[in-house]
Amino acid sequence: MATEFTESVIALLKKIPKGKVATYGQIATLAGSPRAARQVVRILHSSSKKHNLPWHRVINSQGKISLLPNQGFEIQKALLIKEKVKFSLSDTINLKKYLWEA
Repeated sequence: MATEFTESVIALLKKIPKGKVATYGQIATLAGSPRAARQVVRILHSSSKKHNLPWHRVINSQGKISLLPNQGFEIQKALLIKEKVKFSLSDTINLKKYLWEA
């Protein structure tokens, strides 16, 4: 059975609209546990397929994709580009423009 935090994280993730991103820390804070960004990572890893979560819309606080090249980075970037999210030459997303404001 999922914890209240896990259920809250899943509900928040489902709300991130196309063309916007959220950070792991932002989701953790909104779910009531500001220091639980790594738990958000774990929930995404274990529950994305089961709950059809938009995992690709969650990035790190520097505006970058945390996945490594050849380990999901290219897939996540392609999915975000398909949603019209633009990347800088250093593969950074402008959080002032694209960060979801819950």
